[in-house]
Amino acid sequence: MGGRAVELDRSVPALLFKVGRYPLHQGSVGAVRSLGRAGVAVHAVVEDAYTPTALSRHLRRRHVWPTTGLEDPATLLDRLLRIGRRLPARAVLVPTDDEAALLAAGAQDRLAECFLLPKVDPDLPAGLAGKRGLYRRCLAHGVPAPDTRFPADRGGLVHHARELGYPVVVKNLAPWDRLRAPVVAGTTLVPDERALLALVGTPRAVLLQAYVPRAVAQDWIVHLYAAPDGRCAPVFTGLKLRSWPPHAGVTTYARALANPGLARRSARLCRAIGYRGPADLDWRLDLRDGRYKLVDFNPRVGAQFRMFETERGLDVVRALHLDLTGRAIPTGAQREGRRYVAEHLDVAALLGYRGRTGAARPPGYPPVRGGLESAWLAWDDPLPAAAAAVRALAAAVRRYGR
Repeated sequence: MGGRAVELDRSVPALLFKVGRYPLHQGSVGAVRSLGRAGVAVHAVVEDAYTPTALSRHLRRRHVWPTTGLEDPATLLDRLLRIGRRLPARAVLVPTDDEAALLAAGAQDRLAECFLLPKVDPDLPAGLAGKRGLYRRCLAHGVPAPDTRFPADRGGLVHHARELGYPVVVKNLAPWDRLRAPVVAGTTLVPDERALLALVGTPRAVLLQAYVPRAVAQDWIVHLYAAPDGRCAPVFTGLKLRSWPPHAGVTTYARALANPGLARRSARLCRAIGYRGPADLDWRLDLRDGRYKLVDFNPRVGAQFRMFETERGLDVVRALHLDLTGRAIPTGAQREGRRYVAEHLDVAALLGYRGRTGAARPPGYPPVRGGLESAWLAWDDPLPAAAAAVRALAAAVRRYGR
């Protein structure tokens, strides 16, 4: 690693917070390792004492709190503040899912008693994580996006799907919907009308989106940190190569690849809308018209953020801690070619992609280099990988039994 490593303020702890029950969350483990290795005392809200995050040797203390997302927001805030008052000092709050990020942004003045948070318009994260709000902002700022429709009833569902053409992408409309009243488990690619009508029972809770065929597309990831002055640094870019479910799910294998034009485009958007804090953006390059189309804007740390770092070891979580503790965020280019794999999902993804058309790759696609960042496996922190393997196997057995 070139240059002097980034130094964080070790007197300021951090608390990781998410809402809902999904113990196999690789972003939380990555954040614990990133801050813990830098000497920060890391605390985390976990579902139980045996989640991968709870077993990391870099975690100072786990706070067992099995949330569901069905709680009243005021109840969640009260419990979060009770945890904050037990910490040794005001802590950097690190939301690791959309619901936690929205909750924190909406109550940032109240949470300031115990936590350090980026100053952002309280309503903006909800307007970005919510699909209707994001699409409207894309239209307002001239940002390309896949054609999107918001059906109001079953007739509109059929009409809009035929208008967009099959296969069509179906998504839950807003972040809290996926916990409280999910129509689909996640982004879902639907092959035909019969499957659509069998899947969607409440059209008003979903959106339909035109599908850009993978053979004529590239899926790009942008992770960045937007500072209070509007400057975005760092800005990382990478190429998603596999996902689960195939072609429409979460990242299982990706590579860090410099894309300066996309980095500038993402930073301009954040400045234009006044966004501050960490962000995870998904863009799909449509090779038919040469345009990058914004698919998702997650107003928080992304699950695969550890794929990206500079030569001095700066990643998005460390940038957040530096900024909120009053330290300068050093500039530097990303370490090129680093690979990221989510082991528990990529095994299924490899099987799912077998015999299918793969993603188009950019000209001059470089050979593999730059090291591999695993979601779970780390030689200095082995227990999270063991816990993830046991839980993934148990989930697979339950699915097979059903």
